[in-house]
Amino acid sequence: MNSREQILGRVRRALTDVPKDDTAYEQAVSRDYLREHGERTVEETVDLLAENLADYRAIVHRTDAAALPSVLAGLLAARGARTVLVPPGLPSHWLTGVEQVPDRAESTPHELDGVDSVVTGCAVAIAETGTIVLDGAPDQGRRRITLVPDHHICVVRVPDQVVSSVPQALERLDPARPLTWISGPSATSDIELDRVEGVHGPRTLEVVLVSGE
Repeated sequence: MNSREQILGRVRRALTDVPKDDTAYEQAVSRDYLREHGERTVEETVDLLAENLADYRAIVHRTDAAALPSVLAGLLAARGARTVLVPPGLPSHWLTGVEQVPDRAESTPHELDGVDSVVTGCAVAIAETGTIVLDGAPDQGRRRITLVPDHHICVVRVPDQVVSSVPQALERLDPARPLTWISGPSATSDIELDRVEGVHGPRTLEVVLVSGE
């Protein structure tokens, strides 16, 4: 008898006194938890997202589709970014006047670290937690391009990509895709609570909430 058979045998013996008509686990556990906390209008939901993003030390900007290219150009210029990593499906009109570095499978971590900034879209943004979720779609690229460069600009289409809660976000996401959940810039603290940013990802996260895109 192997270990697997021993464990299963113990489970069977432990269940011998359980009635045959006992309620199944899937039915016994209540699933009527709140899908979101409170009722909000679309505008209030977007405002909550902006507030929680800022609380996590992300830098939040708002604009419309027409002004988005100039806003992105201004953010990159203020950063002094000369090279920008670009996923293959990013709309071409978003970026002008900068050297665009394509997302290539053969790029080394050293090459990615040498890029000044990365600009991506997102899959969904969660207002209650201030979280941006990436799923590797064409406008977001491979996971590593948002983890190695020190500066990440993420564009969120408002209101289409904004939801109130995590349960609502999960309904939109494919669990088979490479999901990256981002709540502010990468940071960690040691035992003395000294905060260090940029350890596991970008030191600076800027989120652009764009309407009418």
